[in-house]
Amino acid sequence: MLSISSDLIAQLRRVQAASATVAHRSNEERNTILLEIASRLESAQEEILRENKRDLERMDSNDPKYDRLMLTESRIKTITAEMRNVAGLPSPVGIVLEEKTLHNGLAMQKISVPMGVIGIIYEARPNVTLDAFALCFKAGSACVLKGGSDAEFSNIAIAKTISAVLEHHGIPNEALFLMPADREATATMLGAVGLIDVIIPRGSQGLIDFVRQNSRVPVIETGAGIVHVYFDKSGDIEKGKEIIFNAKTRRVSVCNALDTLILHSDRLADLPALTQQLATKNVHIFADEPALERLTGHYPSELLSAAGEQHFGTEFLDYKMSIKTVNSLEAALEHIAHYSSKHSEAIIANNETVCETFLHRVDAAVVYANASTAFTDGAQFELGAEIGISTQKLHARGPMALREITSYKWLVRGSGQVRNS
Repeated sequence: MLSISSDLIAQLRRVQAASATVAHRSNEERNTILLEIASRLESAQEEILRENKRDLERMDSNDPKYDRLMLTESRIKTITAEMRNVAGLPSPVGIVLEEKTLHNGLAMQKISVPMGVIGIIYEARPNVTLDAFALCFKAGSACVLKGGSDAEFSNIAIAKTISAVLEHHGIPNEALFLMPADREATATMLGAVGLIDVIIPRGSQGLIDFVRQNSRVPVIETGAGIVHVYFDKSGDIEKGKEIIFNAKTRRVSVCNALDTLILHSDRLADLPALTQQLATKNVHIFADEPALERLTGHYPSELLSAAGEQHFGTEFLDYKMSIKTVNSLEAALEHIAHYSSKHSEAIIANNETVCETFLHRVDAAVVYANASTAFTDGAQFELGAEIGISTQKLHARGPMALREITSYKWLVRGSGQVRNS
């Protein structure tokens, strides 16, 4: 039985009160504050990197989470640029989504409104602290953040910087509440019915499953990314080489990174060329029998192993990938349907009919034809930063940005109408 802290519940009540302050600030005020936070973060860069180094020192550099945990000057610059971009986006609040006048004269409008209090549980990714706050604040909501203990020092330094700016503008610090990095805080968060409006988990499948199974608060799942790229018999080898390399190696620790290359058997002869660049990044390949036979002698032996069942349906988050050989598009679709986490899937093909069949039949949040899965990202979709990639089908699917973290309400204007029956 998960225990709940009365002290944390009291704090969450203050967050709920703070959410009203955030919601009632104008979009211009919220934008000004976000821009100031971006500048303040750059000024505090030295302290943030120092605290991040303390976190990194506690983690094995070979751990797949290490790359996600690490902050650099370049990454902070990218994060603050995305925060400024969010500030420049149109407000997602107050949009008239639908309007009509009923036969009885009632004038009705359906408008977007802040969610209220949004909770995010995540692992060793301090950038989420910034992205999540920026989006929640822009959308008029307060946020409750529960980072993992691996990023505790980084998250505290970032939250401290944000809180200083909020205080300067007369906004309660509770508009951003960083929960303690312990299990009791997680239990309190998952049981905070009526205080947190929605919880969004970001991290491993284990974390997502735990939140879904234990939360009494509504959950929007941002699923793990078990990502496939299918190279069809009509695929262009030059496009294939670049897409496969980019999807796998651009950043291996993110959820849109390639895990399994599915290869049409008619193109086995091209497999060494398709995988050649991967060796420069020391990508370990787990190949099924036909692929293993073709790669032997053409790919470094120390980076090549026979694939087992455990290598399919696995999110590697590392310089590792598997290869599955199929004899048809149908077989590729069956493999994806069986192993996919419904995150991002791609096809490389010149046959337009094959591409369209793939695009429409694959059940995933984002499906690509002749493009890298690395584009599954809120900023890349020109949505600003993102809360996460939703793999479910209720409320939101795919990159969740500003529009996806608002709710709506109906405004009904009458002139004395009453219901007679």
